Amino acid sequence: MSVVVLATLALAVPSRARDEKGCGTPADIGDGWSLATPGETGIDAARLCDLDGLLAQWPDANVHAVIVARHGKLVMERYYAGADERWGAKLGVVQFGPEVKHDLRSISKSVTSLLIGIALAEGRFPALESPVLDFFPEHADLRTPEKDRITFADLLTMSSGLQWDEDRSYDDPRNDEMGMLTSGDPFRYILAKPLAASPGTTYLYSNGDASLLGAALVRGTGHTWSDYARDKLFTPLGIVDFDWDAVGRSRKLGPYGSLRLRPRDVAKLGQFVLADGVWNGRHILPTGWAAQSIAPRLNGEGLFFYGYQWWLGRSFVDGRELRWAAGFGVGGQRLFVVPSLELVVSLSLGQYGGRLQGIVPTAILNKIVLPSVKGEPR
Repeated sequence: MSVVVLATLALAVPSRARDEKGCGTPADIGDGWSLATPGETGIDAARLCDLDGLLAQWPDANVHAVIVARHGKLVMERYYAGADERWGAKLGVVQFGPEVKHDLRSISKSVTSLLIGIALAEGRFPALESPVLDFFPEHADLRTPEKDRITFADLLTMSSGLQWDEDRSYDDPRNDEMGMLTSGDPFRYILAKPLAASPGTTYLYSNGDASLLGAALVRGTGHTWSDYARDKLFTPLGIVDFDWDAVGRSRKLGPYGSLRLRPRDVAKLGQFVLADGVWNGRHILPTGWAAQSIAPRLNGEGLFFYGYQWWLGRSFVDGRELRWAAGFGVGGQRLFVVPSLELVVSLSLGQYGGRLQGIVPTAILNKIVLPSVKGEPR
């Protein structure tokens, strides 16, 4: 058998499929998760274990991790080997496991939204209905009556109205994400964009809007986003291993996409949202912020609604409609929260720019995980 064929098989077959622990039995690594079998939480283990059969349809799926939790307990973790990246830098083939970090990409935005809730409660973030330009006085020359109507709530819902186009190749000079990353003053770059719509009326995906939120978080708290996240969110959640790099020429960007966490720690964030900001009996978020964040605020892209940096969608499974909130990241990164089932699903993939980055995560959710949950949603 050729080396190429052997390598392909190694990527296609999950590491745990070759061990004796069954279909993704979670490991006890002392990180605060309570563990359970699928059956103990009302999940059909046999249906959950159909995952390998589903992925066999896509030999190049490049799935790295699948984590499932229900009723606050970790019930499944599957890890695979596959080619990966760190913020675009090739890492080669990585063997993933419970203690290996992964890029979250734009799920970072959803985490930043959680931090904003904490900072608001501390009085260290501007009121959501306050004008954004009031918080950037050094750019007062960019003010217009129309731009003065942009609020922080608009930034949270990707509806600033500022013209933004990042749906181009990165070597295209019209790509605004690259324009922001290469600018010495990225916040001026963003705020100087002309208005394409009235603030608060029209969703337009913008890493610029998310970056202004990150800048306000840093200015309001007096800490880097990484330090603030460590002290106020990650340490209380028992998340001890993370990277959240400063990126771009200015080294002032990152809250919109550079966070790296272990996949089972990503699932903690989903459980944290389900529990209204409570983890192991400790209230970390202000009461109600999680629910506010995943409430529909605006018509988003396609059929999705959009909340405060969270995507809102639904699935139709076995004759029932199930609504969910999710953090989405390029490459197939997903954090699904299904409140009616008390279910969390964390998915890590290496489909950066790949044709399957939306197809495979949706199939795992709709064809494997959701059908495995027994009983009626509450």
